[in-house]
Amino acid sequence: MKNSTFKKIDALIERYPALEICRESLNAAVEKICESFRTGNKLITCGNGGSAADALHIVGELMKGFILPRKLDSNFVARAEKLFPNDADYFKANLQGALPAISLVGETALATAFANDKAADLSFAQQLFGLGKRGDILLAISTSGNSANVLYAAEVAKIIGVEIIALTGKRGGKLKNIADITICAPSDETYKIQEFHLPIYHAICIAAENEFFG
Repeated sequence: MKNSTFKKIDALIERYPALEICRESLNAAVEKICESFRTGNKLITCGNGGSAADALHIVGELMKGFILPRKLDSNFVARAEKLFPNDADYFKANLQGALPAISLVGETALATAFANDKAADLSFAQQLFGLGKRGDILLAISTSGNSANVLYAAEVAKIIGVEIIALTGKRGGKLKNIADITICAPSDETYKIQEFHLPIYHAICIAAENEFFG
């Protein structure tokens, strides 16, 4: 890991001193996520309500350029030039390096079908069961740490060998007892927890981007 990667967490805490209490878990989360990307694995996100929006937001920051330019892999460029020479320059000008991440909150057809046919609170768990593999990371977001559908997804993750990073509030809830790493935003009020969550996951995304594209 680059020293400059962990400095992104230092910069976050300089801006939000209340997050000093989260420094150890933040550094551990960054290291674990980067380790997963480095071995060809992916980040899977889920949450409800505002946390569902956060789950989607995180994917958006990882799957395209965020702060830094992300040059394409030279092997991809070489194959593009060989296979599709007329489009290679267009790809080079517009495609960006990606850090593989998916959200479980956007599959409306699957989620509603599963909710109708089986159990709505197992929708995330079903998707995790189908998509997750050992080496992946589940970033489970719940301000209370007690959201049933998020907890079930975490339990399935544990069963199949997907490691869990929880992003919660001050108490951590039941999720804290399942997760491998828990980042507890220092508040008990939902909207204040969410106000901390955004800069927290922005910093994690900035750190990961720096590790691979800095």
